[in-house]
Amino acid sequence: MFVIMPATTLDNSHRTLMSHARVVRTDLWIDPVFDERLSRESALHLDVFPTQNPTAAWPLLSQAHVYHVSAAKDELPLDWFARAELIERCPQLLCVSSSGAGYDTVDVAACTAAGIAVVNQSGGNAPSVAEHTLGLMLGVSRRMLEGDRRMRREVGYPREDVMGHEIRGKTLGLVGMGNIGSRVAALAHAFGMQVIATDPFLSEEEIARRGARAVSFQELLAQSDIVSLHCPRDASTLKMMNADTFAKMKAGALFITTARGGIHDEAALVNALRSGHLAGAGIDVWDQEPPPIDHPLLAMDNVFATFHTAGVTHEARRSVASMSAEQIVRVIHGERPPRLINPEVLPHFEKRRVQLLGR
Repeated sequence: MFVIMPATTLDNSHRTLMSHARVVRTDLWIDPVFDERLSRESALHLDVFPTQNPTAAWPLLSQAHVYHVSAAKDELPLDWFARAELIERCPQLLCVSSSGAGYDTVDVAACTAAGIAVVNQSGGNAPSVAEHTLGLMLGVSRRMLEGDRRMRREVGYPREDVMGHEIRGKTLGLVGMGNIGSRVAALAHAFGMQVIATDPFLSEEEIARRGARAVSFQELLAQSDIVSLHCPRDASTLKMMNADTFAKMKAGALFITTARGGIHDEAALVNALRSGHLAGAGIDVWDQEPPPIDHPLLAMDNVFATFHTAGVTHEARRSVASMSAEQIVRVIHGERPPRLINPEVLPHFEKRRVQLLGR
């Protein structure tokens, strides 16, 4: 357990907390920069609770003002998801901080109803995810994985058997032009690709400013040689890529996703690949993570499969941990967090923050 002793004065802005704030995180791995940054805040007290020992965990979590929760839905036990059941046992909870850009482990509506701010770390791993996306595109288009596998089992096969295609001159369709989509667009332009995009939250002008020509979703499917997903998973995107939408993609197109499992229908993707309508796919995210070893997509040579590792680099993990700590400090100091998921909670949240921590 890592403890930071409390103090009253926060900094030179002369803001004062009447009581120190308790921050709690799980014992799942996080870059040490997170703890190091919080250790410099005399007004904070950090506890690390054991996810496999509820008896020891609840006394710490139930006193938390900030809960830094893992975003990995298949690594975090369900008991520690930030849902209504947990919220009810944590009456002092002011903020739930997701450890990543996603927040699948957080019930945002339940948090909002309780006056709890929800923040994420969007953008922290964007360079890594964008690089991984280009890696998947190149790997599938140039049939690198097929060549690697075949070299390991036979000698002397014709190289033309694994002849692929350049991505230069191809049209890349980006579903989502946020932090990651914008970086993918920049990298794609460096490879000489044409980039189109759809994003319901951005104007045509803003999409153009971020490096793509705005089109409708249907136009994107019909025009793209490669479709790449960079959108959040929510009610509007769940199973967005299904049998119908895969059928509307160009024959011989590639499908890439580093977004979230569940946005694409895995069974429908299997069928689109088996039929030959799609030439290949690069998949980093899955319904179940990791997927079962006998998953049909893993048996296909034209599928480049990774285990939700697009954002798992030393640089990205350090960036996200640093961003998380800085944002938590801002929340406790009464500042508006820069990556707030539920801005409508602010009036209720601020009232509770003053009641629990003072001004």
